[in-house]
Amino acid sequence: MVETAAREPVPHRRADARREIAAILEAGVRLLGEDPGATMADIAAAAGLSRVTLYGCFPSREALIDAVLDHAVDVADSALRDESFETDPAPEAITRLLRSSWRVLDRHRRLFLAADRALGGERMREHHDRPLRRVRRLIERGREAGDFRTDLPLPWLVTTFFAILSSAAQEVEAGRLKDDEAETVLVQTVRSLLTG
Repeated sequence: MVETAAREPVPHRRADARREIAAILEAGVRLLGEDPGATMADIAAAAGLSRVTLYGCFPSREALIDAVLDHAVDVADSALRDESFETDPAPEAITRLLRSSWRVLDRHRRLFLAADRALGGERMREHHDRPLRRVRRLIERGREAGDFRTDLPLPWLVTTFFAILSSAAQEVEAGRLKDDEAETVLVQTVRSLLTG
């Protein structure tokens, strides 16, 4: 009986820690999505936690942003899973994937800008490796079908796809590209890149 009682707080504490981390990540997505300069104190308050608790989970703002970005990319990657991307003709599938990706990116544009500032381009790319595998498969399929160009290296086309999406978010944020035009501009740019 004593042994069982001594072990009970451990699973309870782990459950509390999971809830705290989930609250922090959700608050981070929301606040950094509104203001890329949101502070640790802002996020702790929005999560309903103390700064001590927040720092116990994430020792720095960079570590927090890294985790928030990972969470947001996981959610976005789940939202972008669609079997038709694997079966529809590549030009149609890439257009739908671009439109879907842009809607997700546009919704989290400021979070991605905060992460780019805090983590840098290489770490941002690492976070997007899973979704970019889908892009790579789709481009490969389009090349095999004769729909997409083969004169440029496949890794370069995938990198350019990612860079164009990221640049569109920066341009919309800076006011140099109208939000309501971004999706069309992206589709035309990437389709012309892939078809030569």
